[in-house]
Amino acid sequence: MKAIKKIDVYLLRTFLGLFAATFFIVIFILLMQFMWMHVKDLVGKGIGIGVLSEFFIYAAASVVPLALPLAILLSSLICFGNLAEKFELTAMKAAGISLFRILRPLVVAVALLSVGAFYFSNNVLPKSQMKLWALIFSLRQKSPELQIPVGEFYDEINGFHIYVRNKTPKGELLDVMLYDYSEGFDNAMVLLADTGRLSASVDKHYLVLNLINGESFANLDKKQQRATGSVKSIPYRRETFSHKQVLIDFSTDFNRYDESILEDQHVSKNVAQLIQSIDSVHEVSLERSKEQSDRLLDERYFGREDRQEDVVLPVLTKRDSRRVNLDSMWQALSVLKQQQVMNIAVEKARNYRDQIEYHALLLEDTQRYIRKHEIELYRKFTLAFACLIFLFIGAPLGAITKKGGLGAPVVMSVILFIIYYIIDNTGYKMAREALWPCWAGMWLSSFVLLPIGIFLTYKAATDSPLFNPEAWERAWKRLVSNVKELKWFHFMKR
Repeated sequence: MKAIKKIDVYLLRTFLGLFAATFFIVIFILLMQFMWMHVKDLVGKGIGIGVLSEFFIYAAASVVPLALPLAILLSSLICFGNLAEKFELTAMKAAGISLFRILRPLVVAVALLSVGAFYFSNNVLPKSQMKLWALIFSLRQKSPELQIPVGEFYDEINGFHIYVRNKTPKGELLDVMLYDYSEGFDNAMVLLADTGRLSASVDKHYLVLNLINGESFANLDKKQQRATGSVKSIPYRRETFSHKQVLIDFSTDFNRYDESILEDQHVSKNVAQLIQSIDSVHEVSLERSKEQSDRLLDERYFGREDRQEDVVLPVLTKRDSRRVNLDSMWQALSVLKQQQVMNIAVEKARNYRDQIEYHALLLEDTQRYIRKHEIELYRKFTLAFACLIFLFIGAPLGAITKKGGLGAPVVMSVILFIIYYIIDNTGYKMAREALWPCWAGMWLSSFVLLPIGIFLTYKAATDSPLFNPEAWERAWKRLVSNVKELKWFHFMKR
């Protein structure tokens, strides 16, 4: 009993050490990929270290749902690959310890990690996602850092184009050309100056451009042209100056996006909030659909003039119109009257179709809202279950291949995780587009990978040569011989 406890401690120490290392490596890789997707929101904005650190922390928390299953897969594969490669796994089995007994401490550890993953997805991830997207929206709204290049037009300021021929080491701008389109192209202004200096205002909401020794050209608007009475001779105004100050609206402050606006989003809710939102919106959707169907079928909504017998035979009374044959009445109408009736019917059918399509769009909004919340609800459970599945895939696979280190295990882990990601993303899109039920789409990857994990665990427990080419060759020859015997049996039977 004491030896078994030492084996448990040894396995846990080995697995948890590998898991910690692989988890932080995977977090780093996924974080770099996430930053590459949002690099345009960070570069050239003049963001401070504090904001960047905050972005890294929230982004790292958002990639944990992907990093945790991959780290468990890779660490379990390396752990059991090392044990099998060093014949430690063989020694344990020779001592009478089965594979399921060897896996027991790891199953307990991964089960605790799964519980922690669910707690993280339910309590930490919604808050971090809300703060992350609020920060991303704030970065997107921030104006870029002002860096005017030399020898080319700078157009990052709305309504202005700035051209600078050269710069001095002190930051002075030489041969400045400024195109001001802030009041429209009809009222454009061009300023030329020998030197200039650009600085921010005290409140950091404006840029102050001080120009020295230059001239400006501005189009005269129609009112000014009428006042001068010489539209043809004076189409613009020219002004020379020794010093001119231009105020440009350009806020350089970092304004925080209000996080409360994102509280109703599906990524910002835990399980209880998601269930409450789904139930409330589902009731609203049912009430709205029933109200719309009753409204479309109600005769008072259509009106008596929309009824077919009133359109075809307006001269008949209501009591007689219930017993008439509409086909015979239609034939009794003149060609002109038939054309009028057809036009009225087509127009009313179009109106009803537009009303139905409009109501369908209103219902689709509520259905899309429900689908997003259901997807997020199931995602919190599939993350925890995927951790257990990857343990039963990685550990048996490492025991069968007997390959440790960072070579073959990394390649196999990446291939398996790509397969998992493709299947999971396919199910997510099917659920999002309402092609499948949300539970089927989100649990698709688990339904596919669970049989693979059971199969690999069985093969590893029975010491099956799963990746032995000779075993596959013998199985192929046995299959071919069985097929030939079956064909010979049918031939002799004939």
